[in-house]
Amino acid sequence: MTNAKMTEQVRNGRGFIAALDQSGGSTPKALKLYGISESEYSGENEMFDLIHAMRARIIKSPAFTGDKVVGAILFEQTMDRTIDGIPTATYLWEKRGVVPFLKIDKGLEPEADGVQLMKPIPGLDALLDRAVKAGIFGTKERSVINAANRKGIAAIVAQQFEIGRQVAAHGLMPILEPEVTISIPDKAEAEAMLQEEILKHLEGLDGQVMLKLSLPTVPDFYQPLVRHPKVLKVVALSGGYSRDKANEILAQNHGIIASFSRALTEGLSARQSDAEFDRVLQGAVDGIYAASIT
Repeated sequence: MTNAKMTEQVRNGRGFIAALDQSGGSTPKALKLYGISESEYSGENEMFDLIHAMRARIIKSPAFTGDKVVGAILFEQTMDRTIDGIPTATYLWEKRGVVPFLKIDKGLEPEADGVQLMKPIPGLDALLDRAVKAGIFGTKERSVINAANRKGIAAIVAQQFEIGRQVAAHGLMPILEPEVTISIPDKAEAEAMLQEEILKHLEGLDGQVMLKLSLPTVPDFYQPLVRHPKVLKVVALSGGYSRDKANEILAQNHGIIASFSRALTEGLSARQSDAEFDRVLQGAVDGIYAASIT
């Protein structure tokens, strides 16, 4: 029953998906932007304690509820931890009304044919079993497109759908994330190739997937994917744009909602009082929400 309610919220809920899934490599940068320098902690354990405290502060904020935040993507360690003694995914859904997702990729391979495929994900079936037991609704997996190379883009989409089928076999909803780097000169051509490949794979798909895509060069370019019956939802990553710029572009793409990470936490600081922190987060949530409901 919970899965049906979560599916309904993702399909029809008004709002966006928060990406709270910085992993080992990106955590120091996320903490630095939050006002905590590397000199303030020692070793990975302290680092992950601090990033969990940041995420818990966001999740517990009055600004962070299912009214405007449809879902949240978690890092594996975040799933395994608790907030106020309650497992994080359970807390998200039962206390905040936010659908929990899990990041499952383990980083990127070196570039070949203009793309970076996902590295192998050892123990994926065991991780997916754990995710189901933890109350996770779906997963997210990221790979990167750096050039309009048809061979590379075909390979990246094939890999995304292959992992997506493995995820779906566990009863979880896969978010496929073939990110197009926003600064490449042939971005529009890469997006056209990407959409063609995704549409091919959707034809032979049982069930549904979600898609997490870079904001397109041409407004509403991804409408064939937004309207496709085998796509539960298309969400957009901020991709390095400032929050204001990402919101501006997102608002021109109807039916696509945000799934922002750095753009969501922009302006938050460990030094802020709870009142100031909540005020800044509320402003971020309101802006991203408004851009997501066009």
